[in-house]
Amino acid sequence: MRTRLIIIAAMLIVAAVAAWLLLFQPDEARLTPEAVSGRVPELSNPRFESIPTVDIADAVGWPDGAKPAAARGLTVTAFADGLDHPRWLYRLPNGDILVAETNSPPRTGGGITGMVMGHLMKRAGAGVPSANRITLLRDTDGDGVADARSALLENLNSPFGMVLLGDWLYVANTDALVRYPYKPGQTKITAAPQKVIDLPGGGNHWARNVVAAPDGKHLYVSIGSATNIADNGLDAEQGRAQITEIEVASGKTRVYAYGLRNPVGMAFDPIAQRLWAVVNERDMMGSDMPPDYMTAVSLGEFFGWPWNYWGGYIDKRVQPERPDLVEYTKRPDFALGAHTAPLGIDFAGDIRLGPDYANGAFVSLHGSWNRDPPAGYKVVFVPFADNGFPVRDAKPVDVVTGFLNADGKAQGRPVGVIADATGAMLIADDVGNVIWRIAPPRPIAAPPPVQ
Repeated sequence: MRTRLIIIAAMLIVAAVAAWLLLFQPDEARLTPEAVSGRVPELSNPRFESIPTVDIADAVGWPDGAKPAAARGLTVTAFADGLDHPRWLYRLPNGDILVAETNSPPRTGGGITGMVMGHLMKRAGAGVPSANRITLLRDTDGDGVADARSALLENLNSPFGMVLLGDWLYVANTDALVRYPYKPGQTKITAAPQKVIDLPGGGNHWARNVVAAPDGKHLYVSIGSATNIADNGLDAEQGRAQITEIEVASGKTRVYAYGLRNPVGMAFDPIAQRLWAVVNERDMMGSDMPPDYMTAVSLGEFFGWPWNYWGGYIDKRVQPERPDLVEYTKRPDFALGAHTAPLGIDFAGDIRLGPDYANGAFVSLHGSWNRDPPAGYKVVFVPFADNGFPVRDAKPVDVVTGFLNADGKAQGRPVGVIADATGAMLIADDVGNVIWRIAPPRPIAAPPPVQ
């Protein structure tokens, strides 16, 4: 009898070990991030997961004197440090820089999934309460270092995107787009906000961005999904996974583009003046799928979420399926690798780093938490052709790296990417709590305005 119990116990242990390996063994990537990038990325069959691969780079911050590494000919200095989770940046006409010091709103409920997410956020450096502040930084002597700062706005609600249009500063909180009367040069806003529109707040993707059209007639707000693939039903995703257009004069709104799981960074290219967005795609399809991407976005376009991805590949986890939507799904313009988490985008012309970066887009890859090995954690350049789209056979070019140390720990993670008044690139680092400044050996003159 005792022998039989030992055999049964051994079998149970073996079964438990097998089940653990099946559920928790990370899915190792079989393709490089570069292979899953470009206009025609290498796509593999999805390896669906019940438990996501977790291989997060623990946030440790920068040791004294350490900083990212820039491509040859470029220098890296700290424009501002000692910030509180800086995420997004905006340059005012007088050269002042606004930084949103912000984080996710408090998360409630969620059971085991919520507990796991909270643990992962803490490891990634995103577990701190939101400062809910927009800080103004000023370089008074032109040496590339902010020597004056002030709290422009406080007591916001997980603010992210900012844009000045006319005499109004628009701020995208997680649950509403608001605006304040503002004149460049002010260092403090005391006026009460005016609500422009309500937004669906919180969710897994809480950040709301806002940009203005070049002619100033419209605003565009990016809104991510609440869940991975509409896990709580489509009713919970109303008004999400889309870019909303607002007519400034009338306040009228409409859905500009949809089926975008988590669009964050947006920018207009300086030549064709098309709206571009970077998008975080879905999870739990393995370390190699699907690619995150950047894409031009036009009125009425549908990008597939949640039913399909990359222009029409059906995600069979989403029920009921909608094969009738495949033919209406736009394929994105450029893949950025699987799980690289692109967040920021800006274009050459505004950012002037020299002839190697004369025509194209700079994109910040915040970095994966669910790919083995990790990917992203850098800023890349995507070269464009004269037709206003990425070069056909191009791959992303590393511009700023070193955010991961030799042990795979995150010293920093890049988010917002903009130009300062001289054309140098500023990068918000929400783990290092620094804004980095990337500059060429000598200032590059601004191009003539587009006629």
